Amino acid sequence: MRGTEIIRLGFTAHHHIKYLYIPTKPNYPFMNLITHSFPLSLPFIPFKPRFLNSPLKLSKSSNSPQFSTMDSSSTDNTEEVAYDLSPIMKVYKNGRVQRLAGEEVVPPSLDPTTNVESKDFVISKEEDISVRLFIPKTVVDDSSNQSQKLPLFVYFHGGAFCIETPFSPNYHNYLNNVVSKANAIGVSVHYRRAPEHPVPIAHEDSWLVLKWVASHVSRNGPDGWLNKHADFDKVFFAGDSAGANIAHYLAIRVGLEGLPGLKVEGIALVHPYFWGVERIGSESGREFAAKVDELWRFSSPTTSGSDDPLINPDKDPNLGKLGCERVLVCVAEKDILKDRGWYYKELLEKSEWNGVVDVIETKEEDHVFHMFKPTCEEALVLLNNVVSFIKKD
Repeated sequence: MRGTEIIRLGFTAHHHIKYLYIPTKPNYPFMNLITHSFPLSLPFIPFKPRFLNSPLKLSKSSNSPQFSTMDSSSTDNTEEVAYDLSPIMKVYKNGRVQRLAGEEVVPPSLDPTTNVESKDFVISKEEDISVRLFIPKTVVDDSSNQSQKLPLFVYFHGGAFCIETPFSPNYHNYLNNVVSKANAIGVSVHYRRAPEHPVPIAHEDSWLVLKWVASHVSRNGPDGWLNKHADFDKVFFAGDSAGANIAHYLAIRVGLEGLPGLKVEGIALVHPYFWGVERIGSESGREFAAKVDELWRFSSPTTSGSDDPLINPDKDPNLGKLGCERVLVCVAEKDILKDRGWYYKELLEKSEWNGVVDVIETKEEDHVFHMFKPTCEEALVLLNNVVSFIKKD
């Protein structure tokens, strides 16, 4: 983050949030847990998920120590670290998880720049599943056209399944921009995160959110914006990194199980978190490749490995049942995951899926660069590519 940001205090599933404005240090690229970018100077402890398989129960996550969501009396400076991903996350042998990044939040609001209004809705208080909804203010205010229907843009944030939320400044601002430019309704999904809630819990939480969205098809669901203005024949899933992985999984699940009344027209996958045991393209020459394997096992300790169909579409027998008509894949030239994005296009074209898939590559950029440099020229181009995909320009 740059400049003055909002730091979260005491965040709960009820979104009873207290805000404190404090100056923060600049955000470096690896702060968002880019799935491959562990700098050589960053100590990395090979993960053995011993503590996840022990009777110890992972505790509620916390921010940096001075702004912990835990009772300060629970912090023990003598705790031993089981897994150190500083400056992103630490997991202690007693099961406590301390998140050092991706915990900043902003409240829902009317954004004066985009004129987009947002609000939060708790879907499951017990499971801490919620959404942040976005809508152009002009649609809400236009009393003469309350039947206007807008495309539905369902977004899943990145962070290697471990950090970030829809309430972070970067994701909040990104949704404001997409919703404004595409004239759409945004649904930004808050799913539970690893390691306290290992994959595939994030995928299952996101499916529950989709079922909640579909409950509005009859126009008598729990949220008025979706009842009045959502066009359920024009639904788009999107996400970056781990969120793109979730969007892909959900599109396949829609193809297999369906969601009555909901038509998924397309999915936009930005720097999707796909992987595999066999190295492809430039992966074999990248020193961080083994750490991608380790990171996947960290977020999903019961996985069969990097050829798990959840992370490797090539091993998914249901790939051809993708439940949408169009796919946009965005990759970045310097991203270790780039070749997986191109390979995903090849796999889809060889499958029985009958849709259209396009890949756009950003030169000279790395993984999720648009979240760290949202106002740079290439980030704006990437944003417009997603907007054009929705508008079918």
